[in-house]
Amino acid sequence: MTETRTSLGFEAVMARDPVQRFATWAGSLTGWRRHGLAALLGVLAAAALPPVDLVPLLVVSFSGLVWLASGVTGRREAFALGWSFGFGFFLAGFYWIALALLVDIATYWWLLPPALVALPVFFGIFSGLALLAYEAIGARGFLSRPCALGVAWTACEWLRGHILTGFPWNLVGYAWSGGFPGAGTVLQTTATTGIYGLSLLTVIIAALPASLGDPLLGAARPWRRLAPAGAALLLVAALAGAGAIRLAGAGDAMVPDIRLRLVQPSIAQNLKWDAQERESNFQRLLTLSAGPGHDQVTDVIWPEAAATFYLNRDPARRAAIATVVPRGGLLITGALRTEPPPEAPLHAWNSLVALDDTGAIRGNYDKFHLVPFGEYMPLRSLSPIPAIANDGVDFAAGPGPRTLDLPGLPPVGMLICYEVIFPGEVSDPAHRPAWLLNVTNDAWYGFSSGPFQHFAIARVRAIEEGLPLVRSANNGISGVIDAYGRVVRRLGLDDIGVVDSGLPVGLAQPPLYARLGDWVLVILMLAASLPLLRRRRR
Repeated sequence: MTETRTSLGFEAVMARDPVQRFATWAGSLTGWRRHGLAALLGVLAAAALPPVDLVPLLVVSFSGLVWLASGVTGRREAFALGWSFGFGFFLAGFYWIALALLVDIATYWWLLPPALVALPVFFGIFSGLALLAYEAIGARGFLSRPCALGVAWTACEWLRGHILTGFPWNLVGYAWSGGFPGAGTVLQTTATTGIYGLSLLTVIIAALPASLGDPLLGAARPWRRLAPAGAALLLVAALAGAGAIRLAGAGDAMVPDIRLRLVQPSIAQNLKWDAQERESNFQRLLTLSAGPGHDQVTDVIWPEAAATFYLNRDPARRAAIATVVPRGGLLITGALRTEPPPEAPLHAWNSLVALDDTGAIRGNYDKFHLVPFGEYMPLRSLSPIPAIANDGVDFAAGPGPRTLDLPGLPPVGMLICYEVIFPGEVSDPAHRPAWLLNVTNDAWYGFSSGPFQHFAIARVRAIEEGLPLVRSANNGISGVIDAYGRVVRRLGLDDIGVVDSGLPVGLAQPPLYARLGDWVLVILMLAASLPLLRRRRR
């Protein structure tokens, strides 16, 4: 009689609960249906990131992944499931990278399809490894499963951010860096945990509601089915509350006697290096720099490679730039740099150059974290394919993160383009800067999700380091971000104009993450592993 009641109760729950029906159906899928749903869930996870910013979709994606994984019967199947999820996630998240080939489509047309597919195919390996580790852990409890998935996923995110020079773009924690209501308070967590730590917490939160789909929990003890989802809501509320308290103590102080002008010329990439357009592009930069309000500005900043000539070998251009440099101030511009002999510039650097009002170079910085295939070709001796930028000539790498002491400005940490995406690698620990300057040229990627993601990532570096970040981009998004990640001023994508702003003051003491780096992540990973160890002992 007891067995009959239990069976009837189970069937009744299954009949009326669509979440449990979906979870059971997902776990029973095989073949292309399983992998197709996994790829779709990956696409939904990407939609939680900027610029779509639908953070709740992470719950659907990672809880759905837990349900799919419940039907896996071996480690090979687990890897394939994770790879399929990652393929959808990275296809939707990285599609914009392939758009760089459209700038010179006549030369690179044949690379467009493989570039669009090759990146998600490769990066899917990391999510495949995450599911392989999840399966190897063998977690089955309503708490141990989310913790196992969070630990495995974050470990593979960290690997993706470091192996083969690293590409830590669109980490799951960046879902809180966009415009979803209240996300900015949760994002303050990165001051303590860093972005990898926030990814760990986010995946655990998103996977906890998977218990809602467990029919056995629903039939036996309904509270056990609801408790993990409630715990996820409480954890989000706790992170948001802590972030709100942190922001409540934030000030709005500016460095005295500094007024920056960020110039955004929004020059199309296919015209940027055109010989017939080069002079008009240069004049646009000069005109914007000298526009209304110039007399209130102390320093001017141009974007990455705004000076499309070798400034260290071009005194005439330096003299022209000097005409728009504020008296006693500086103009900092992205430019290319070469060393003699000029007849055969075998070495070129993607640089930042600071000029004073006489046209003299007062400092320069060379990009050290170069873009593979874009600024240099890995295994050059084995590959005849030229790099996409700089007419196929590989750039040389600079010595590493540097802090420049420039006249009239607080010590500044320079970052060119995607150097800003590497957590814990954006400032010189031996000479901590007072602010960060990031110049970039995202015109390669048109009006796509890439520039929005890039700006959101820059916000997180400001929070992690406790330093204001000033960003000048060719076509946007340019802006000034304070040490709490709050956007003080900004200019939208593809707008032409300037941003005039003071320079926010950095924090007196570096945040915990800036002091300890990824050791905080190690501590969090160990804490998240405790339910797994307890489960194994039982």
